[in-house]
Amino acid sequence: MAQTALITGGAGFIGSHLAELLIERGWHCVVLDDLSTGRRSNLAALDGNPRFRFVNGVVEDRVITSALVKDADAVFHLAAVVGVKKVMENTVGTINRNLDATRTLLDACAVFGKRTVIASTSEVYGENPQATFVEDAASIIGNSKHRRWCYAAAKLLDEFYAYAHFHADGLPVTIVRLFNTVGPRQVGRYGMVVPNFIAAAKEGRPLIVHGDGSQSRCFTAVREVARAIADLSEKPQTAGNTYNIGNNQEITIADLAKLVIKLTGSPSPIIYRSYAEIFGENFVDLQHRRPDSTALREALGYAPQTPLTAVLEELINN
Repeated sequence: MAQTALITGGAGFIGSHLAELLIERGWHCVVLDDLSTGRRSNLAALDGNPRFRFVNGVVEDRVITSALVKDADAVFHLAAVVGVKKVMENTVGTINRNLDATRTLLDACAVFGKRTVIASTSEVYGENPQATFVEDAASIIGNSKHRRWCYAAAKLLDEFYAYAHFHADGLPVTIVRLFNTVGPRQVGRYGMVVPNFIAAAKEGRPLIVHGDGSQSRCFTAVREVARAIADLSEKPQTAGNTYNIGNNQEITIADLAKLVIKLTGSPSPIIYRSYAEIFGENFVDLQHRRPDSTALREALGYAPQTPLTAVLEELINN
């Protein structure tokens, strides 16, 4: 019999790609999403498929979540408040949703002993000065007065809770830390830089770079992220471990803006604005965020490697 997957946040950018992949692999797939940031249209390709079901609801609802977890063979938890803009505008909601949803889900998974994958973030490394982040590196979270750290702190506590269930209950849970995922269906309204740059370039508007643009990031194709998440779930030996999922090809945000302008042939200028002007005083950004992919390669035999240019060209041409 085909396995059944429960994906929380499955109407979101990454979750919808994961749902499509699992369906392609023969799974039955149930998506739980309240559409607060996800979009029902992201799942349009699956509508009418007898192996797909959509449930409109919140993970914090213990009755709904418990029933769905009970009927699933594997659970993928991607539901979360994401995006710097949304985090800064709704700090209380960010903390409550990211903590409460994960706790509710993990408690249900522990009761039924379900294979679980929890999506975390590279943000948990915080202000760690290492050039490349290894999974066992220290998390150096900044001052609690700075709102931008609430997301990292909440996701780190999610990880602690996952490991607590692993050790106390034998929950077969794997944690994945995602690094700047990009691709089709990503929207820019929550501060995501790639869709914002592409939209501005296509419309001839200025590309707004925060700070001096020297901060660097590694951008990973969403299809590679979905594949790695699915493959990790199918390997029992990855339970009780954390894996970076990210491309290690770095680019500064200033160079990203220039690349988007080049690929689109846009006349758009680049404008630099201070963090204080955009987010208020005392905003702290990370200068770099580069993953070490050794653990992922050892577990799966591969790591994401699609060039950023290829991803950008797909987005620009569609």
